[in-house]
Amino acid sequence: MRIAVAGATGNIGARTVAALERDGHDVVRISRSDGVDLITGEGLDAALKGVDAVVDAISAPPMGVDETREYFATTTTNLLAAEQRAGVRHHVLLSIVGIHRQEAGTAHHMGKVAQEQLIEAGSVPWTIVPATQFHDFAAMVAGWSEHDGVAFIPPLLVQPIAPDDIAAVLAEIAGGEPQGRHVDVAGPETQDLVDMARRTHAVHGKSVKLVPTWEGPQGVEFAGNVLLPGDGARIAPTTFEQWLAAGAQ
Repeated sequence: MRIAVAGATGNIGARTVAALERDGHDVVRISRSDGVDLITGEGLDAALKGVDAVVDAISAPPMGVDETREYFATTTTNLLAAEQRAGVRHHVLLSIVGIHRQEAGTAHHMGKVAQEQLIEAGSVPWTIVPATQFHDFAAMVAGWSEHDGVAFIPPLLVQPIAPDDIAAVLAEIAGGEPQGRHVDVAGPETQDLVDMARRTHAVHGKSVKLVPTWEGPQGVEFAGNVLLPGDGARIAPTTFEQWLAAGAQ
C-alpha cells in the first residue's frame, strides 16, 4: 500500500515511517522539511496522489488553548480536504487516552479533542487510536520547567507505552480497514511520572532535582486514574524497564 505519514519527522511519525517501510509499504513523508505545509496546504495534493491511507502523528507547538485548537483545526481541515480530493480511503489519527474523561485539560488535550471531532464529522473513513503517554514523556515534562538543575513535575499515574510499540500499532492499523474508535493502547505497567523522570535522567547521566507539584499545566484534575487506559485496552509488550535498559531512546 501507499501510505502517507503526517508529522513524518517527529518522534512517533519517524518511527511509524520506519515500521511501515519494514512492512513493505510505499511511504510518503508529510512534513515541512519534505516540502509539504499542513498550515497552508502547500504540497498536499501532490503528496497524496495515489495514497491509500494517511497516518496523522502531528503535534502542536506549545501554545495557548485557542491557538492550539486553531492549529489542529487548520491542519486537520486541510489534510482531510486533500485526502478527499485524492480519494484516500483511511485516515488514522494518533490521539490520547483519557482526554474525554477530564473536567479540564491542557491546551494540547483540548486541541486533540477538537481534532477528533473534525475527523469524526468528515467524509474520509477513519480510525482514532487513543494511546497513553510514551516512555520518554516523563523526561520531556521535566524539561519543560528545568532551570538551574531543578525541575517541577506532576506526580501523575500513567501506563506508558514504548514509542516503537505505538508506531508499530499505527502501521498495522493503517494497513487495514477503518475501525472507527480503536480501543485504548497502553504499555504493560502503571508508573509514577516523577519516578520515571528520575530513572530516565539516571540512564542519560543527567542530574536534576525533581520537585513533585500540581502547580503547572497538568494540575490536580489529572490525579488518580484519569490518564490510565479503559477496560479492554490493547497492551503493548515493552516495559518501561526494558526501554531504560535499551538506552531510553
